[in-house]
Amino acid sequence: MPNSNRRRREFLSLFGKGFAMGLGDSVPGVSGGTIAVVTRIYEELIFSLRRLDLTFLRLLVQLKLVESWRHINGSFLLILALGMLSGLLLSANSVLYLLSNQFEALMAFFFGLILASVALLSREIPSVRWQFLAAALGGSLLTALIGSLEPAGAPEQHPAYLFFCGLVAVSALILPGLSGAFILILLGAYDTMLVALTSFYWLRIGVFLAGCVAGLLLFSRLLSRLLRAHRALCFSAICGMLLGSLPLLWPWRAASPVDSVAENTARALQSAPVWPLTYSETTGDDPQLLTVALSFLLGAALVLMLSRLASQQPEARKPDPVVES
Repeated sequence: MPNSNRRRREFLSLFGKGFAMGLGDSVPGVSGGTIAVVTRIYEELIFSLRRLDLTFLRLLVQLKLVESWRHINGSFLLILALGMLSGLLLSANSVLYLLSNQFEALMAFFFGLILASVALLSREIPSVRWQFLAAALGGSLLTALIGSLEPAGAPEQHPAYLFFCGLVAVSALILPGLSGAFILILLGAYDTMLVALTSFYWLRIGVFLAGCVAGLLLFSRLLSRLLRAHRALCFSAICGMLLGSLPLLWPWRAASPVDSVAENTARALQSAPVWPLTYSETTGDDPQLLTVALSFLLGAALVLMLSRLASQQPEARKPDPVVES
């Protein structure tokens, strides 16, 4: 079963990792799943979510609350969820400011973070084989394809549509390289959910979270099987997806701002990357080379620090094989 005997300082560390995942998921082009991989909780997250199954429901019906909590690694999921929610709530306003005022530095930070992540994750691939290269190429093409889609106009925010948005966008939590925020932009729901978070529109938040839960239950079952049977292939695809997201995070892009934050960000992410000199000539703005370089180094250094801290902690034991109920 998942590791549920964690010390208190490990819970604090886990809360911090969830907090970082929440921050990452709120930024278009960045995935909370990337943070989970970097901090070495990705597999435990997938296998814990996988255990939200019929056995869990049967234990609940039988009022075996302790056994059901241990079955799903409840302490791990609860602390991580609280951290993610805190990160999302904090970033709802700060991300709006950074996207509007420090776009280049923010993108450079995550560019460095993801590039360093790929370097670390490549260690999970035992050798260079054509199967692993093909998986990496497929993952990269998938991310590039999603990034090339045109954003939808903001439709009527019907609860059923918000549920669907949550179902789709939550894939970013468990598929590193896919940005949940960018997917929401494509679906025309990014501004709606940011306003819902900052204004505490609980109905919209609740419907969206219900979609997220449904998506997690669906995707986690598929990914847990893939990780058990084809771990190296999965990590090859993950590396490819991360590399495929890098063009979206290039700091200098020739895009003119518009009124909506979501439309402005989508246009910036989808416009063609340009060199700093071309950016300066096209937009008339300072490319901020020093700030961008420092932000890039900060992102890379943060990944290395998180990886080192994670390696100093006891590795969480993988769950036992799940018996279908």
